Amino acid sequence: MGERRLAELAAWRESRLFDEKERVALEYAERMTITGEKVDDALFSRLKQHYTEAEIVELSAVIALENFRSKLNPALGIAAQGFCPLPQR
Repeated sequence: MGERRLAELAAWRESRLFDEKERVALEYAERMTITGEKVDDALFSRLKQHYTEAEIVELSAVIALENFRSKLNPALGIAAQGFCPLPQR
């Protein structure tokens, strides 16, 4: 099931493999990542239905760290190490 979910990650909105808790986390990640997107009160309210305040802080930190790495690594020429190969599209 893990590989199937990974393969459908780009289409998480249409996929039946993700539950509501996962969907709100993925939407949150997208809004934190995509320039011009905002995390509004409605989304934050939905997050609070599934996650504690501590979990939201941790989720936010992990998303921010991955965004940081996605900018830093290419600038320094750091290539992927192959620890998490993505399925072919």
